[in-house]
Amino acid sequence: MGRSAADRVRDRFRAGTRRVRASWLPILQCAFAAGLALFVAADVLGHPRPFFAPIAAVVSLGISLNSRLRRSAELVVGVALGVLVGDLIIAQIGSGVWQLMLVVALAILLATFFDGGNVIAVQAGASAVLVTTLLPPGDMGGLERCLDALVGGAAGLLVAAAIPVHPVRIVRREARRVLDDLVTVLTEIAAALREADPRSASRALRRARDTQTAIEEMRTAVRSAGEVAVVSPLHRPRRRLLRRYRELTERADYAHRNARVLARRALTALEDGEQVPPELADAITDLATAAGALIRELSRDGHREQARPAILDACDAPVLSGAPVPAPTWEEPVPATSLPVLTAQVRSIAVDLLQATGMTRTEAMRALREQLPDPERLPDTEARPGPE
Repeated sequence: MGRSAADRVRDRFRAGTRRVRASWLPILQCAFAAGLALFVAADVLGHPRPFFAPIAAVVSLGISLNSRLRRSAELVVGVALGVLVGDLIIAQIGSGVWQLMLVVALAILLATFFDGGNVIAVQAGASAVLVTTLLPPGDMGGLERCLDALVGGAAGLLVAAAIPVHPVRIVRREARRVLDDLVTVLTEIAAALREADPRSASRALRRARDTQTAIEEMRTAVRSAGEVAVVSPLHRPRRRLLRRYRELTERADYAHRNARVLARRALTALEDGEQVPPELADAITDLATAAGALIRELSRDGHREQARPAILDACDAPVLSGAPVPAPTWEEPVPATSLPVLTAQVRSIAVDLLQATGMTRTEAMRALREQLPDPERLPDTEARPGPE
């Protein structure tokens, strides 16, 4: 039965409330930065109508919260360049359609020449449009408005340093999301193998292929948080912890890539009618539970190693060591030719998760060999996932 309109409205209201609760500090930053930029440009420098100063402050903060500081600098320079070019040109040739086309082309051309980034080029063109269409011809305030844009950008960076968003909290939230996705994919793969259901395996593969966006967002969050820690003295001591999250990001990326290979091979095995031993599905379920333990440990910064026993315990099944499994009782079974690939991918995911707890690859491989019931069967190196 479908959900009622009232339920959907309540869900949207709750989602909006969560977004506001998560964004209150960036909103406060934008408000302070806009006020500071306007005060400096109008009251300190004495510029009339310094509207570009608060605009540059708000927009530069919006960029720097979710991306790199370099993009923030590109934006501010783009604003200043577009304002300067627009002011200088329309003061000489007036405003109109062809004047607008000329100013926009020149602003983007210069921005591309100096940097080549998309942000600076687009912002230069947009600022030139504003100057050309909103300001009267002959208004000689180009240098002042260019300075206003730089003042606004500086105000945004100053407020970001003085009232910083907590960098670790953002990264931790993204890390939980990435690991939650891994738990879901592994759980769905295990269920598909246990039920011998190719359609479930196909759904698991689709979900596994959709996780790369979350990984890239986590990578961006880690990079941005590191820059906040550099700019803000309050968060500088957290740089070491952020380096750990950077390593966690790379290990989680490898784990997801191995999970995609695992899902694809599981789908192939089920479509071919191979009889995969149920012990493998149990081991994958245990590994998903271990990944959940790592998620819980993320709330205790510096204690990731406490998730290691759960990861290793998930690998004590004989099927993962290549040991013989009981022969199936059904008639004319299809040989499980995919089993070596499946078990290798499960072991690779386990190694990735152990590295996510802070172990080196050598330490993780050694710990895995010691955990497996038949360690001499495990090769010295695990295969990395190939192209998908």
